[in-house]
Amino acid sequence: MNKSTDELMKILESKKTYEEFFSEAVGELYFSSVSEYLEVLLSEKALNKSEVIRKANLDKNYAYQIFSGTRTNPSRNKILMLAFGMGLTVPETRKLLKVCNLTDLYPRSPRDSVIIFCLNNKLSLIQTNEKLEDFGQDILD
Repeated sequence: MNKSTDELMKILESKKTYEEFFSEAVGELYFSSVSEYLEVLLSEKALNKSEVIRKANLDKNYAYQIFSGTRTNPSRNKILMLAFGMGLTVPETRKLLKVCNLTDLYPRSPRDSVIIFCLNNKLSLIQTNEKLEDFGQDILD
């Protein structure tokens, strides 16, 4: 979040559609809940929940509770698993962690550096867990 409110206002006023503004400024916006941000990501990436949940290897009930907002404090691992299930970028994942009030990805952490590498290279959750195991780090589960 580097832009001032005035800068965001100018960007918003210069766009012909809200979609243009949103795609440029999503990293600068505040979201009132985890479920709100997840819905935005689903819509923006044209994803469906069931496919994301399958790719994230999450229990369906647990994952739907996160999406609906009834599960208010999901663990960092579960949110990272959702990030892989959604195919998020590193900035999108960092924003999701921030919205969840969870610890940011830290490249000096061996485990986080593997996760960042895997996100950057669009590896699946399974491939990521294999890399984590290869480097003696706890898997995402």
